[in-house]
This record gives sequence, C-alpha cells and structure tokens, in this order.
Amino acid sequence: MKNSNSFSILIWANKAKADVNGQIPLYARVTVMGKRAEISLKKKVNPQKWDAKTGFMKGSGNEVRTINNHIHRISEAIFKIYSELQKDSDYISAEEIKNRFTGVPDERRSLLQVFDEHNKDIASLVGKDYVKATLTKYKTIRSKVAEFINLKYNKTDMYLYTLEYGFITGFEKYLKIEAGIDHNTAMAYIKRLKRIIGISVNNHWISFNPFSAFKCTTRKVVREELTEEEVKRLAEKVFAVKRLEEVRDCFLFSCYTGYAFVDACKLSMANIAIGKDNEMWVKTSRTKTKIVANVPLLPQAIEIINKYKTHEDCIYTGRILPMKSNQKMNAYLKEIADLCDIDKNLTTHMARHTFATTITLGNGVPIESVSKMLGHTKITTTQIYARVREQKVSMDMKALRLKLTGDSFTKS
Repeated sequence: MKNSNSFSILIWANKAKADVNGQIPLYARVTVMGKRAEISLKKKVNPQKWDAKTGFMKGSGNEVRTINNHIHRISEAIFKIYSELQKDSDYISAEEIKNRFTGVPDERRSLLQVFDEHNKDIASLVGKDYVKATLTKYKTIRSKVAEFINLKYNKTDMYLYTLEYGFITGFEKYLKIEAGIDHNTAMAYIKRLKRIIGISVNNHWISFNPFSAFKCTTRKVVREELTEEEVKRLAEKVFAVKRLEEVRDCFLFSCYTGYAFVDACKLSMANIAIGKDNEMWVKTSRTKTKIVANVPLLPQAIEIINKYKTHEDCIYTGRILPMKSNQKMNAYLKEIADLCDIDKNLTTHMARHTFATTITLGNGVPIESVSKMLGHTKITTTQIYARVREQKVSMDMKALRLKLTGDSFTKS
C-alpha cells in the first residue's frame, strides 16, 4: 500500500451540480488501491474555461491564476498527507487521507488503547462489580500483549483493523516459549484478549473479529491437596517464628472451611452467626461470583477464630484472621512445607482443594453439600475435586463386604 502507483489525485468539475449561474464545483478525487474518496475544493468554475484533461482552468487572468494556484496547493497538501502516512502507517486508505485533510478526528483505535480504556473501567468498579485481582490480571495481560507487539512487530501498539489471525497464534507461542507460561494460563490470557476484541467489535471499532476461529482449550490438571496425615502434621507443628504460626493457622482455617484466600481475608465477626441447628456458621458470599457460600464451622476452625480474637491486627482491621498478602502467604507456606516435611507446592488455594477432598468428600460428605459450601453453581464444577482415592475405595468396599456377609447372606 506504500507503492506510489496505488495512489492518485484527480481534479475534476462536477457538471451535475451546476448552480443557477452555471458555475460547477471542483473536487479532488483521491484513489488508493482502487478505492476513492472525494474532497471538495470549495471553488466553482465556468465550465467553458475548464480543461478536464489537465485538471486546470484554461486561459489567463486573475481568476484563472487564483483557481489554478488553489488546485496546486490542494494537490500538494493531499500528496504530503499521503507521504506522511507512508512513513507512519501500515495501512493507508483514501478515506483516511480525506479525513486528515478535512480535519475529521481519526476514529481508528488501537489494541492497547482499548485495553487501557477497558482497564480504566474495571479500576473504577473495583469493590463494586470486580475485585482488585481481576484488574491485576488484565494489567498483566496488557503488559504481555505490549511486550509481544514490540518483540514481534517492533511497534509500540497496533491498530485494530491491522490485526489478523496470525497475531493470536503468535501471541500463544510467545506466552508459552518466551514468557514460559503453561498452557492453561496462556489460554486464560488469550480469553481475556479475545474479550477486548469482542468489545471492539460490539462498539464497531473493528468490522469483524479476526480471532473468532481461535478456540481456547484447557488441559486437565491434577489438583494437589493435603492428606489427613499432612493436615495433622501441619496442625501439630510448633513454630519458633510467630509469623509462620499465623500463616499456618490462616491456611488451616481455609482447610476447614473451604474459603479461598480473597474470601477468608474479608471475614469479620459480623459473618459469624448461630444457625438454625444451634451451631456456629460463617455466612457470606464469594467475592468472585457473589454466590452465597455459608459453611458450618468445624471445631478446629472455631478454635482458630477464638485464638485471634485479641490479636492486634484483627482488632485494628476488624477481621477474624491476621491475613497477610497472598504473595507473602505463599512465600511463607513454602517455608512451612519444608519445616513440616511436606513435599508439595503449598499455596493458599491448596487449602480449598484440601477442604473439598480430604476434609469433606473423603469423609463421606455428599458432593451436593460440598458444592453448596464451596459456592459452586454447578455440581460439575465440584466434581473436579471428587477423585476417589484407593483409601476411600478400600473403606467403601470394606463396608460393603460386611453388609454382604451379614444377615442377608446367612438367611439364604
């Protein structure tokens, strides 16, 4: 599109628009790659003095010189705009040249521009419709997209209409190879990138979605959890450092309640209530989905709450637990795992997995009840935790064996 042979300017007089005096208006017809745009020169001429072949007026005199000079200036200005676009843009259109000449604002939007506008909207709704973690994720993805554009295209941004399918496949490779990101996380990034493109299509900033054919896939991941023996070892461990003891207790609280880190952080005594069964409950909704996730408190969880009632941080914040940042919690949990001889990647989210598997499903709590406590809207979501271990199979078969060797068999 930067080939000058694809660009032309034709000055012509439109006889169909002659005024009452017979004067006809002049136009500049700009053509780029076969597509045209008309620009009015704001001048009219006598059709008898107009030379259609040269694109100038015939004859002499002040009027002829003035009109012809005006045509020269307009042609030079249009060609200058085209030359500037050749240097700065990968895509040039006749309509864009016309808009620049007439002063119409450039409505073309770029990918990172839309990302920034989207992230600004998210930031304004943090605490209302979104949590801070959502904003952080979009900011991270925005930075990855910017890095990819710079590395792959040697640019600081890209206009939406220049995006092609190869962009998203290239971005996938970049995330996996250059950024060292695993498949499922890369797919999560790309889903959010596709959401930005979807917003652009819906707002008519781009005529079609160049990424619509790209299908995001997920690979099954074996979720780790602590065994009963590991939970016991963790609970019985005596720590010389106070911060490790606090982190351990916060982790165990989530093991006994199933609350994710972000939900456990916001719990206060206002969330603790006596249920219809006269037992203590935590009553709240999940920050991520706003779904109710009420959980009856096990004795171990109640003990942890009572332990920190007079803790300085809890009194100051009004929270029931002395929670640190997720980053610090995960860093300290690695240290705790080493001290407790637990050969697993201990993270705050593993506590939720442990509650779902070892604490509840592993002890015979029906999956429907576990799903309700986890705040899931579908049982299928909870089923990712319902891996039946050999120990559970052994226990179930032992119970069946006793039943089958009982009265029903002796009577036959």
